[in-house]
Amino acid sequence: MKALFRPIGAALSQALAWFTARLQNEQTALPTAAAFVAISVVILVLLPSSGLAILLSLAAVFAATNARVKPHYKWLLAAIPLVGALPYAGTQNPSLAPLMVQMFIYIALALGLNLVVGFAGLLDLGYIAFFAGGAYVYAIFASNQAAKFLPWFAEHAPQGFGGWWFWVALPLALAVAALLGLALGLPVLRMRGDYLAIVTLGFGEVIQVISRNLDHPINITGGAPGIAPINPPSIGPISLGSSTAIYYLGLLFTVLVGIAMVRLEQSRMGRAWAAMREDDIAAKAMGVPLVKMKLLAFATGASFSGAMGMLFAVKQQFINPDTFGFMESIGILAMIILGGLGSIRGVIVGAAAVTLLRFQFLRDISDYFANWGLPPAIDVTKYQPLLFGLILIIMMIYKQEGLVPATRPTVDIAALEDPKPSATGKGASVAR
Repeated sequence: MKALFRPIGAALSQALAWFTARLQNEQTALPTAAAFVAISVVILVLLPSSGLAILLSLAAVFAATNARVKPHYKWLLAAIPLVGALPYAGTQNPSLAPLMVQMFIYIALALGLNLVVGFAGLLDLGYIAFFAGGAYVYAIFASNQAAKFLPWFAEHAPQGFGGWWFWVALPLALAVAALLGLALGLPVLRMRGDYLAIVTLGFGEVIQVISRNLDHPINITGGAPGIAPINPPSIGPISLGSSTAIYYLGLLFTVLVGIAMVRLEQSRMGRAWAAMREDDIAAKAMGVPLVKMKLLAFATGASFSGAMGMLFAVKQQFINPDTFGFMESIGILAMIILGGLGSIRGVIVGAAAVTLLRFQFLRDISDYFANWGLPPAIDVTKYQPLLFGLILIIMMIYKQEGLVPATRPTVDIAALEDPKPSATGKGASVAR
């Protein structure tokens, strides 16, 4: 068996190395990336229901954004599949737009958790609690739920606020989630390792229990049945309730979160979080305010989660406490471990891969087994926790740095010691 797969693996490695080299060559990067994007778009338009076609289009976006070309070319090439091909394919495949919106949600959630775990080194197993906070902030007042405990709503807005409430609730969801992050961060300032994990796990479970039991004596959250239906957002008279509109809204949110993460990583806060992650004692000795930085990490990561909770409520038009279980936090953690702790590009790859596995490939495999006449009890979609566990085990054993490892700034010590200026007029070169 090894003799059979070894040459296949070697050939794939050589092909990937050749393709990567062309993307990193300034002369061949643009035509290579453009050709890859064009091929993936054609295949996606012809096969809109194929999971492999969706994967290929996302791989083209990743290749385009990592090619050695000018930034405006990167944005243009990435926009062709994301803005044009995928929404068009969604008109042919009704399940594609919800799949992509779910992927955008998980990418933003994974980026937010990566800020806490990957940047600051604080293990958070209750991250889904902030997601629930943002979802309930929007859903309670965008449905008939508010009329059940507020007399004003019962008289003036029995079905909740209209679509304009989405834009008002967005800063409120950010604030509520950030406050929940501070509420979690304050008690755990002196904790680390296993103790921190246990406390954050308990916090996530507490939020879920509160949302389940806050239906009496005053029915605020709807209890176990949840809240439905939830009004879609709108811009003036234009409703954003269609799957295509929600797709573009999710894409916008994800791009904004990604830009914020890049800016934060390169900021003074990002460097402080990195120092705190590597050695908090040394960071404190160098003047890093640990208390402030830890609280900022929890609050900032939580605010991203709260915003995506609103988008999730819009997409589902229904929420209940079971949606925000512990396994969701584990799933998001598996995404960032698969992609690479501390790596923005890696987290995006990990979130996209796990989402496609959960919502596309497992379903395709189940349909394949069903066509072979296997009993319905053999449903691979039921084994998601097992797959998450296997992903974590395999990555920890064979590739701890993840699929796309985080890059670390490096300094050429020899150049620092050399008094002669370099060709660029500097005595030291710094690479990333």
